[in-house]
Amino acid sequence: MVAGGLCLCGLFSGILCICLVVLLWGVWLWIQRKKQLRSAGRDGKRPLLVAFFHPYCNAGGGGERVLWCAIRTLQKKYRNVTCVVYTGDRDATGEEIVEGAFRRFNIKLIHPVKFVFLEKRFLVEASLYPHFTLLGQSLGSVFLGWEALLKCAPDIYIDSMGYAFTIPLFKYLGGCRVGCYVHYPTISTDMLSVVRNQDTRFNNAAFITSSPLFSKFKLVYYYFFAFMYGLVGSCSDVVMVNSSWTLNHILSLWRVGACTSVVYPPCDVQAFLDIPLEVEKSTGEYSIVSVSQFRPEKDHPLQIRAFAKLLKEKRVGQQPSLKLILIGGCRNQQDEERVNKLKHLCEELGVSDDVVFRINIPFEELKRHLAEATIGLHTMWNEHFGIGVVECMAAGTVVLAHNSGGPKLDIVVRHEGRVTGFLAEDEDSYAETMAYIFSLPPEKRLEIRESARHSVHRFSDQHFEDTFLLSVEPLFK
Repeated sequence: MVAGGLCLCGLFSGILCICLVVLLWGVWLWIQRKKQLRSAGRDGKRPLLVAFFHPYCNAGGGGERVLWCAIRTLQKKYRNVTCVVYTGDRDATGEEIVEGAFRRFNIKLIHPVKFVFLEKRFLVEASLYPHFTLLGQSLGSVFLGWEALLKCAPDIYIDSMGYAFTIPLFKYLGGCRVGCYVHYPTISTDMLSVVRNQDTRFNNAAFITSSPLFSKFKLVYYYFFAFMYGLVGSCSDVVMVNSSWTLNHILSLWRVGACTSVVYPPCDVQAFLDIPLEVEKSTGEYSIVSVSQFRPEKDHPLQIRAFAKLLKEKRVGQQPSLKLILIGGCRNQQDEERVNKLKHLCEELGVSDDVVFRINIPFEELKRHLAEATIGLHTMWNEHFGIGVVECMAAGTVVLAHNSGGPKLDIVVRHEGRVTGFLAEDEDSYAETMAYIFSLPPEKRLEIRESARHSVHRFSDQHFEDTFLLSVEPLFK
């Protein structure tokens, strides 16, 4: 009786598998048929459809600058290419999105872009998954990718926002050549180390670190996710990463070294190069400027504590007064609450009069603050790249960044044998290094500022275009 039941169960499972295979095969045939029926262009040839998966293309951040520069680069190089953007920004028209890209980044596209508006973007919202967020968002991206594929089947698919779980969907079901630009690995070996060592971080809550059982469970979950992440990422035909730090993690997880290359993101360094570099004049006040969104990983509390320590221990001797200016964007109520907590921290440490918050300021005001600053401050642990650091260097500040990630490996490195900035890790080292920078003669600081400015040409739009085209070339063969 039991054996008969098992046989029926096995038969039913087999039939289901066959039905699923037939269904997927049918979908594959239908998608290929749709591609073949695509109308030809004016020259009689069917245009090559290159699609970018970027659900938040109207966000206006560094990732969006990469997207629009990449599209403009392809339009310059290939005449028979139509670029498509999958987006969930249904509150704006295609024209408004393109106009926004021009207004924010000064990027003007050569040809029109086709937008495919997605209705299920909510499936990749972190707020939908209070627990198992990484897995939830990744599975959600598969369903969002499915919607995108059914609405428009491209010839070449590029994930430009980090949704790696969509890659096998477009490769095997969509029959596309696939590539991706990785800004930040969804999971990294560093994240595994944090959980393994039971360190409390913004993404590893105290109630987990205090419990060996919860820590072990989360570690198993992370290892499982890292395995799946490596599996889907290895399906890529071309992989581009934004820094050496990201490269190391992607190579260890995806193991696709032969098709992986570093393509530094295009930074708008040109906008800061007109700030004159000269020996600082005697002034009654020096400023330390931080430029970053008010997000937990940016670690603004470390900046305030280090600054308070600098003032408390009178490390700057008879130097003029100091100001810490925190410049950043607030995206929502959570960011605003975070700013209020930072202001309370300033009050607790007795530095409220010496710390200035400048929120959502226009570009010209940002530029003025950077032009007047002595130090450009950055404290994010394992920042994947660090566009803000590059901008501070281009503006002529002496950069003090976190001794990890992109700043350590790619940006604040010696250029032509010369120092371009400084690195620190904790309260003490930040305070000591700031004191050291202020103790340098103005002529010495000028040398460092000049070296830093010369070094940032590695991150220009032109350098991005050259390396991007070289990397994606196999997709067009």
